[in-house]
Amino acid sequence: MKILAIEKELPGAAPGSFKPHLKAEAGRVLELYNSGVIREFYFDEDRHRAVLILECANAVETRAVLASLPLVRERLIDFDIFPLSPYTGFERLFEDRG
Repeated sequence: MKILAIEKELPGAAPGSFKPHLKAEAGRVLELYNSGVIREFYFDEDRHRAVLILECANAVETRAVLASLPLVRERLIDFDIFPLSPYTGFERLFEDRG
């Protein structure tokens, strides 16, 4: 299942507390990308949040995967998770045909 995950900075996270963990964070993201769990990753241009597309069985598995990220473990960030399903709107184009 494809999952959209959007980063949110946790309240109380001091800006300087991120830097010591950024190299480990990038390394873990690369490991998850190489294993096929993270399929795409971006930064939101307006707010510079991480936006990830993951391939996981469900939201529970996604939470477990994201919990392995150093910035999540350090309680600096979390993610809003949105399970995605295929778009079915094109079926409406053919409803009246029969």
